[in-house]
Amino acid sequence: MAVAVPYVREIDFEYGRVDRLTPLIRLVIANNPGGFTYTGTGTYIVGNGNVAVIDPGPMLDAHLDAILKAVEGETVSHILITHTHADHSPLAAPLKALTGAKTYGFGPHGSGHPGEAVEEDGDTDFAPDVTLRHGDIIAGDGWTMEAVYTPGHTSNHLCFALQEEKALFSGDHVMGWSTSVVSPPDGDMKAYMASLRLLLDRDDAIYWPTHGPAITAPRPHVEAFIAHRQDRERQILEQLAAGHSHIAEMVPVMYAAVDKRLYPAAARSVLAHMQHMVGKGEIETEGPPGMASAYRIKERT
Repeated sequence: MAVAVPYVREIDFEYGRVDRLTPLIRLVIANNPGGFTYTGTGTYIVGNGNVAVIDPGPMLDAHLDAILKAVEGETVSHILITHTHADHSPLAAPLKALTGAKTYGFGPHGSGHPGEAVEEDGDTDFAPDVTLRHGDIIAGDGWTMEAVYTPGHTSNHLCFALQEEKALFSGDHVMGWSTSVVSPPDGDMKAYMASLRLLLDRDDAIYWPTHGPAITAPRPHVEAFIAHRQDRERQILEQLAAGHSHIAEMVPVMYAAVDKRLYPAAARSVLAHMQHMVGKGEIETEGPPGMASAYRIKERT
């Protein structure tokens, strides 16, 4: 039986409008809806007077104008980047040029190969002014943020925990409207699963993803994501037992309820599972696991 993920998809918004979410958090959504961005990139503004901007978003003039209007009369002191996909980090450069704020992130975009992008392309131009590692603290006027390193969706993915509100800005690591694509070579399923389990050791009360609405019951949501990925691996073993040895044969069966336009992304996630399962010794293939490889269940000796 497939795992039921408690998706959260209802969101009230207008492009360019600034919404006050909490005493410390405001939100502006960019007009870049799509199959991987849902209603668009949500840019968070944290603090009052001297503020941090999280994930400025894609290179859209209208969105830059909306952010600047939202912080009119205030000082942007920090620009925080969860990861370097083209719907998250490119607008950091013009925002930095206009405000003088430093950028903060784990580092430049990780490995990747042309032609393998199945969602937003990697932003290879971004490099943070300040490099963050797990547990680092970024403090501003009336707010304190902890960097939470959560690789998997990308190798440089960070979440940011706002200590004053026990809130986690979860980027693309955990979203309410959909599961995340994990696309090798920069995406890594082993790392992604470890990063999900890392969140279970935390006591965050709410998640604010970059796409879609808030997740107000974080623990059961993360537990369901873990169970969902474990179920995908069970499905892979079933497919192999049924004689389907290639990813291309498995995707239409495993993702029968998904829009066929998303099959390429689904195939990349299946590849990430294959790499993970080969690493665990559950399945095997000749040579490195790839999209065209023939897989089989590893016999126990």
